Amino acid sequence: MLDNPSLNQKPINIRRALISVFDKTGVVELAQSIDRAGIEILSTGGTAQELRSAGIPVLDISDYTQFPEIMDGRIKTINSLVGGGILGLRDKHENDAELNKIQWIDLVVCNLYPFSETISRENCSLALALENIDIGGPTMIRSAAKNLGWTCVVVSPLDYSIIASELRSGRISFETRKRFSAKAFGYTAQYETIIHNYLKDGPLSENYSLTFEKHSELRYGENPHQNAAAYKGPGNSEPNILNATIHQGKQLSYNNIMDADSALSCVRDFKSPACVVVKHANPCGVAVGTDLLDAYQKALRCDPVSAFGGIIAMNRTLDGEAAEAMVEIFTEVIIAPAADEAAIAAISAKKNLRLLLTGGLPDAGAGGMTLKSLAGGYLLQSRDAGRIGAGDVEVVTKRQPSAQEMADLLLAFRICKHVKSNAIIYVKDGATVGIGAGQMSRVDSARIAARKSEDAAVYSSP
Repeated sequence: MLDNPSLNQKPINIRRALISVFDKTGVVELAQSIDRAGIEILSTGGTAQELRSAGIPVLDISDYTQFPEIMDGRIKTINSLVGGGILGLRDKHENDAELNKIQWIDLVVCNLYPFSETISRENCSLALALENIDIGGPTMIRSAAKNLGWTCVVVSPLDYSIIASELRSGRISFETRKRFSAKAFGYTAQYETIIHNYLKDGPLSENYSLTFEKHSELRYGENPHQNAAAYKGPGNSEPNILNATIHQGKQLSYNNIMDADSALSCVRDFKSPACVVVKHANPCGVAVGTDLLDAYQKALRCDPVSAFGGIIAMNRTLDGEAAEAMVEIFTEVIIAPAADEAAIAAISAKKNLRLLLTGGLPDAGAGGMTLKSLAGGYLLQSRDAGRIGAGDVEVVTKRQPSAQEMADLLLAFRICKHVKSNAIIYVKDGATVGIGAGQMSRVDSARIAARKSEDAAVYSSP
């Protein structure tokens, strides 16, 4: 351990590069730039084969180390000639390098097999998962990232053009090396986190690791003076707002995403054709119907004033008739698993109206966790997948409810978990007619729901 280490912050010359990637996007073009700069290329396995096929001269790692790849590829780059070539301080370890025949490796281009894809396979066993944990790759990446004074590491194909551009001048700047070092440590940290979360005992284990990939930069946060971005879990391919296709319209805002997620979370709870209208994270109308148009019209009648500028979600393919009704009022976002051509044509007339197609609906009964940030920590709980059925209800009144009344009661229970407490829900004939949400007092929520039900009766009158 050096007592008073110094850090080289000057541009470095690249004499030797090591390229070993799973994602081979753009690697041939990068290697061509490296080769044109007169830089020797070391490589491994499939990467070396791809580069050779493109006519790029490559030296195999096993030829460089004079040690064969063994144990089904488990031992390949774990070698002192590789590690020393990446980690050595050029101004302090020259003698060690010469004595041990170590040659400097100045550029490391490496990315890892996506472990998240392995564990998302159907019937993935623990043995298969463990076999797909990369060891040599993270070691090379972390070594190069640590030695940023003398070595540059690149983990993303998106950064290849930056390296190619700097190599035209013959050197890589300290600023680039430092930026890529931080990116590399974040990359390996995410990789290890996915493995940790896969192997740990239960969702509420002693340590809980979080890792996300940036989805998009947002114009601002909940308020215009706040910065914001959207992040998604790596390997998450289930239908959700961040995975949805935006068919038209401008970028989603922070509040759009929050409300859209609330709407999708609610509508996925229904099997019959259903429609949910959300405003400021709370449903302002929910209904089931014979078809989407019927469900939408019933949901809208609950509170058309609040629905103005809201978000609409449904659990069926959006058809033209329903879409034409939806575009009659100002709406921020419409969410559906899919949409037919007539619906897309109807919505296209409103250029700023966002149409999100999720390709399916999230499984309402699926597990998972929900997270809430605190100052200095987080609250974690299992997702609310509970449902109340007719068998869970004990009737204590003398008069038994009719079949429709029981259906409305169960619908109210299902909606209630998606309304911020204190929550009071009035339902009649498969649709909300009054929703009281988010009040400090249940009495106030009940008053609001009652008043809204009176308003709904006015909206519904001829």
